[in-house]
Amino acid sequence: MGKTTKYILISLGALIVLLILLKVTGVIGKPDKTKVATEKAAVRDITETVSASGKIKAHVEVKISPEVSGEVVALPVHEGDVVKKGQLLCKIRPDILKSEFDRAQAAYNTQKASVENANQMLKQSQATYDNQAAIYNRDKILFDKKVLTAAEFEAAKASFLGAKAQLEAAKQNVIGAKYGLAQSEASVNEANGNLVKTTIYSPVDGVISKLSIEQGERVLGTQQFAGTEIMTISDLNAMDVNVDVNENDINRIHMGDSSKIQVDAFLGKTFSGHVIEIGSAANVVGNTADQVTNFTVKVRIEPKSYIGLLNKTADNPSPFRPGLTATVDINTNHAKGLSVPIQSVTTRDQPKPGNDQQASGSTDDNKPAAITPLSKEYVFVYDAGKVKQVAVTTGIQDDNNIIVLSGLKAGDEVVSAPYTAISKTLSDNMQVQKVDKGQLFSADANK
Repeated sequence: MGKTTKYILISLGALIVLLILLKVTGVIGKPDKTKVATEKAAVRDITETVSASGKIKAHVEVKISPEVSGEVVALPVHEGDVVKKGQLLCKIRPDILKSEFDRAQAAYNTQKASVENANQMLKQSQATYDNQAAIYNRDKILFDKKVLTAAEFEAAKASFLGAKAQLEAAKQNVIGAKYGLAQSEASVNEANGNLVKTTIYSPVDGVISKLSIEQGERVLGTQQFAGTEIMTISDLNAMDVNVDVNENDINRIHMGDSSKIQVDAFLGKTFSGHVIEIGSAANVVGNTADQVTNFTVKVRIEPKSYIGLLNKTADNPSPFRPGLTATVDINTNHAKGLSVPIQSVTTRDQPKPGNDQQASGSTDDNKPAAITPLSKEYVFVYDAGKVKQVAVTTGIQDDNNIIVLSGLKAGDEVVSAPYTAISKTLSDNMQVQKVDKGQLFSADANK
């Protein structure tokens, strides 16, 4: 073996020994520390919100349907028109109803004549009765004096009783004729009412937000089934957002809760509002296996928040249209206290032993003891290159931070990123490397 070869082997041996020593001492081959970003616990104002989406609707919305059926012969308004209370909206052909009114009027006049005829018959019967009563009284005196025979007196009495019965019948005929007249008058009023209903006027001030018919169409009145909905009039001076809130959040919402509203048609703008109505009945959506229970909540949009969007030169100055999509953040609770980023809080399962017998590992049936996991909330506090797992209790939260009620003090430095490490990787007394948050995500992006 040459000297050169010998030197090479000696050098390689020395290098291998050196590498082994460096490996043993941890100088090389040491695993990389988990990189984390931190943030200090601090006192902040936290506002808890419930987010929901829905549609904008006018607070006062009147659906117009005709009470009588027929052809629309006049429709002087269009969708989007501003109308005043009492303004003509629609006319339905009145021909058939006019004929019914004329028949009812004729029957009423006939019945008036019948009443007058009954009154005259009553007068005639009264005169006959008075005459027969005088004859009967005179013949009764003569009969008592034995001047008239019994047969003559009985004939006078029969004539008197007949006249009395005819008088009573005449009185009843007058009563019946008057009832008939009242019935005819009611028929006239009904026919006249139906005739008047062929002309429809606006019951409120507002805007025609929906027009469902055209002139010449036939409509069905509400006297028959549901009737045809011909138009909708909305008062756009007061606008609401009707949102569906899940049953898990509905108990957190109260009357008057302030809200922030974003409308898809007005990107970048936020409007203010407050809760004016909370639904009591649930809206169940979906089938039995996958149904969702929501409650309707009405949020009034405050006019002062969109006053700059009003078109004061237009008949309808409101910037909103019924049916626009909106998202509402309802402020349900507010507190000021020590808080940390939401992602800093994680849950870890802790085994919860059962009774003493279960804890010993056996039961009466010689089966393994049941262990129930118990979840607790933790944060990881950074201190000198290590993290300490600290149990905490939490309160309300907003989109970014959550209040910590116990377990931390102001100034404690907690791990805030990455969330994967917080929720899965980190453990008590684990060594970590603190880096800037921007550097952390930049490194992640480069991987």
